[in-house]
Amino acid sequence: MIDINDIIDIAPFSLEKGEKTKLITEKLANLTKHHYENCREYHNMLDACGFDPYHSVESYEDIPFLPVRLFKELTLKSVPEEEIFKTMTSSGTTGQSVSKIYLDRETSNSQQKVLVKIVSSFLGSARLPMIIADCPSVVKDRKMFSARGAGILGFSIFGAEKIYALNDEMQLNISGLHEFLDKHKGKSILMFGFTFMIWQHFLSELLKYSDKLDLSNVILIHGGGWKKLITQKVSQQEFKDRLNSICGIRRVHDYYGMVEQTGCIYVECEKGHLHASVFSDVITRRPNDLSVCEYGEKGIVEVVSVLPKSYPGHILLTEDEGIVLGEDNCECGRKGKFFTITGRIKNAELRGCGDTYAAGF
Repeated sequence: MIDINDIIDIAPFSLEKGEKTKLITEKLANLTKHHYENCREYHNMLDACGFDPYHSVESYEDIPFLPVRLFKELTLKSVPEEEIFKTMTSSGTTGQSVSKIYLDRETSNSQQKVLVKIVSSFLGSARLPMIIADCPSVVKDRKMFSARGAGILGFSIFGAEKIYALNDEMQLNISGLHEFLDKHKGKSILMFGFTFMIWQHFLSELLKYSDKLDLSNVILIHGGGWKKLITQKVSQQEFKDRLNSICGIRRVHDYYGMVEQTGCIYVECEKGHLHASVFSDVITRRPNDLSVCEYGEKGIVEVVSVLPKSYPGHILLTEDEGIVLGEDNCECGRKGKFFTITGRIKNAELRGCGDTYAAGF
């Protein structure tokens, strides 16, 4: 039985290692059988590597992963064509191929439910006034929709009244923002945007004005675009320091995620660590033999998710490097693994939402 409704009410960061490992292993083993039976390409790949999905699995670490790049090269889906109602595409600059992710309603609904559970555990259940650090046309332009528009629409469910911080010429809507802040004075405000957009446009535009915005009540959630900032030698700490000094933002949560596993995002806690929820997990593997790394050892990041039913994206080897720092013992109090992303593996494509924009900037 493949159903997240039996676990959706579990608090996202409440299970310790033993209980979570048992849960994730059972869910992923069932998904592996489902995809083996319903996706011919996945069936052939498991046969080629000699893995029998009907044998008992001791740990999800033993189930074969798919390189995330395969979704750029193959059509991978595990439901009939008539059940596909949405196709998501990854970021990609000109000349790059993009991943295509085929969603049925059940998978899409599961992704939205889990996204709400994870983000609400950081923000609370109330919808907040929301500033979108982008321009309105991004959700209308089909070329941009896959990269930035989908992220904006996904996070918009956490906002009540919304305002775009930039106009379509990427200029700051300073008067509109002042009115918005006056209207919601004294309230917590959610701000969402992609890292590079915030750095390159929002913060740089703010510096042009003498009448500074007081965003000390803002909770910022941002993701994507770190690779471009790293090339500009901008560290995470400098990014946070500039936010605080320019407009007073102190509550900042980065997140790690990808279109191939929408919904199961990894949000940065108050101690600066990314966290895996009960619906997903992260493994790091040594590049020489793909064995599992120890805590504190850098390796290639593998992500697993219990959500993908319409396509075999439940166990994926990414093109990122990272370090699992520990499990169940982060100082923030959340259970589960916590980790950091250190960069891309050598020669990997530039493909984050913010990075895609930056590459053409």
